[in-house]
Amino acid sequence: MGSGLPRSLALGLGFLGILLHAIPHYQNLMAAAGFNMGIFNAMSLIAWTITLLLLISSLTKPVENLGIFVMPIAAIAIFLENRYQTVHFLSGQLSSGLTIHILVSMLAYSLFTLASVQAVLLAIQDHHLRQRHPGGFIRALPPLQTMESLLFEMIAVGFVLLSLALLSGFAFLENMFQQQLAHKTILSIIAWLVFGTLLWGRYRFGWRGQKALIWTLSGFVVLMLAYFGTKVVLELILG
Repeated sequence: MGSGLPRSLALGLGFLGILLHAIPHYQNLMAAAGFNMGIFNAMSLIAWTITLLLLISSLTKPVENLGIFVMPIAAIAIFLENRYQTVHFLSGQLSSGLTIHILVSMLAYSLFTLASVQAVLLAIQDHHLRQRHPGGFIRALPPLQTMESLLFEMIAVGFVLLSLALLSGFAFLENMFQQQLAHKTILSIIAWLVFGTLLWGRYRFGWRGQKALIWTLSGFVVLMLAYFGTKVVLELILG
């Protein structure tokens, strides 16, 4: 109980923070002209989703240590959202199909972000164990095998969600290869292939360690470029 109370308190504070973050974030997203998905609003929404997924997962799985990386990212996203106002309205009433596409895409991005953080943490843990210096927070981490299993669980679920995001995009968007969406679609498909290859390599050849880290981070970078790369060019550079 002694060790459980601080953890329960931390999770409780985390959920409270999520709730407090949701109120101003909702106000920034919803506008008379439509759903404002400017780059910093989108970044904050994904950070909020990542944090929520992390907290929910922490109720049943030993993943709360990912908060070491996730919480500062969420704080930065909140700061940017409130400091710099960017506008990109999804005008009109969103169809149910498009809403599903957006939600599934956000969940996929969020899970792959958590998987990438998990991969980095796993690599750090593996390095310290190989050097026989598992000090500091490394001692608080679950066993290496558990960490690795959690990583591939995240990737597998994220892969399913990304598959659904692509399918819903093709089903509910008029043209996934139109000028403003083509690069996003192509990069998302490349990321899907990267993560699919990683899962196949894990199943067929038992990929792990450095190879898993490289493939995970490669897929994550491509996926983030698919979404945020486009928004950076259109909203911040071209304005």
